[in-house]
Amino acid sequence: MKQLGNGMVKKLIDANVVLRYLLQDDDVLFKKASALLERIKVGEEVAIIPESVLAECVYVLLKVYKIDRQIISEKLRGLFAYKGVVNPDKKDLIDSIILFGQTQLSIVDCITCSKSNNNGMPLFTFDDDLRNIYSRRLRSSVQRATE
Repeated sequence: MKQLGNGMVKKLIDANVVLRYLLQDDDVLFKKASALLERIKVGEEVAIIPESVLAECVYVLLKVYKIDRQIISEKLRGLFAYKGVVNPDKKDLIDSIILFGQTQLSIVDCITCSKSNNNGMPLFTFDDDLRNIYSRRLRSSVQRATE
């Protein structure tokens, strides 16, 4: 098991845990998910939520449960802000979630755009919508850096 310096074991959270927690549609599973995620919220436990889990959660919430993009963005952004969520790419994923709520891009395109922008890697794409949003975000980043 992967332990941190303080003896805490880092957990890997799966999409079903996140979905049961957000949807509260199964009382037994919600209570189990909530018990863990509330400890993660305050940093009593630590976990990683992989980008593949983020993508699956977005897909299920959007396509199966027909939840609005802005609501999905708000809920997932809140979850990724928990003190015990320790993803090395946490900023990229939070930026991706925000972008998802502001555009009609897929979550995968949002992740690609955010990782490219945040890590100074030029984006190579044939997708016009993605290229346009990436270009706007890049210009915005350059303007903030020069102010």
